[in-house]
Amino acid sequence: MSDKLPDNQAFSKTIIKWYRDNPRDLPWRDSQDPYIIWLSEIILQQTRVAQGMPYFYKFSEAYPTVKDLALAPEEEVLRLWQGLGYYSRARNLHFCAKFIWHELDGKFPDNYEDLLKLKGVGSYTASAIASFAFGEAKAVVDGNVFRVLARVFGIHTDIASGKAKKEFEALANGLIPQDNPGEFNQAMMDFGSRQCTPRNPDCGACPLKSSCFAYANDLVQALPVKIKKTKVKERKIHYLVLKCEDNWVWKKRNTGDIWAGLYDFPTEDIKTIVDKNEDLKALESIPPQKEYLHLLSHQRLKVQFSEIRLEKSSRDSLQKLCEEQELALVEEDKIDYLAKPKLIVNYLKDQGI
Repeated sequence: MSDKLPDNQAFSKTIIKWYRDNPRDLPWRDSQDPYIIWLSEIILQQTRVAQGMPYFYKFSEAYPTVKDLALAPEEEVLRLWQGLGYYSRARNLHFCAKFIWHELDGKFPDNYEDLLKLKGVGSYTASAIASFAFGEAKAVVDGNVFRVLARVFGIHTDIASGKAKKEFEALANGLIPQDNPGEFNQAMMDFGSRQCTPRNPDCGACPLKSSCFAYANDLVQALPVKIKKTKVKERKIHYLVLKCEDNWVWKKRNTGDIWAGLYDFPTEDIKTIVDKNEDLKALESIPPQKEYLHLLSHQRLKVQFSEIRLEKSSRDSLQKLCEEQELALVEEDKIDYLAKPKLIVNYLKDQGI
């Protein structure tokens, strides 16, 4: 490291001053309510602020307290989450709310260690709640913080490695002011997302440029180091959309796969069962019109939709088939109430639904 690197106090003061000079109006920013802070942090995990903001408003309006969220039906929670992705966050959010309401008398844990015991709450979220709501000096460390610290202090440790988290957390906890931990954490998060950005950061206007290792050594684009790459698996899905007048056949996805608890369509393998059922009279069969590409964190989905429209006389037989195959027959005007992955929402939009 260079002798010009900032000392802890100078770094903290500089970051906080930048934060105060560059305010951002966020609805959860001035709150000390642990429920509101927790809600915003879970929504913003792996989600940009601009994308997450409408969801924060929807959830805080529908469920203004942890009790409201705890008593809500899971399908309703998943439907509100629709389009945000990473649906395990929504399920953990709901589970956690129920646990706090029923097991903790509706009271959030007030310290980092107890917050960590909540389902879906990792060190980052626990640090955020502990510092913002309860003034505990625990540093938040996410991708933005990794980037700032790696560049300013010249850390070449691979951030995807096992030892990186401990190394960066130790440094961040050494920097955090004991008397103002919440504002420092907010400042670090904002500085990383708005000033010290992954690509093309505005180093010329950076208040830390005179003591930044990466800037002095022309390593801004090289830091932080991330060697490990996520392996993305390609997967093909062929759905069969079964309709009988204004009734559609849906399938609720099981646990153990993507989109657990959400609704999509049965896959094309059910076509054999449909073809063998003499009571199901097809009016029209429509082959796939296009291929949909949908990217998940570990999967690249290539998806097609075939459609079979059945005669009105097939309604009772279709209902029986649904019961046998654990499917749901849903009227078209009720489809909006189903919690669905974004891919299915996009398909429905193309169908004018």
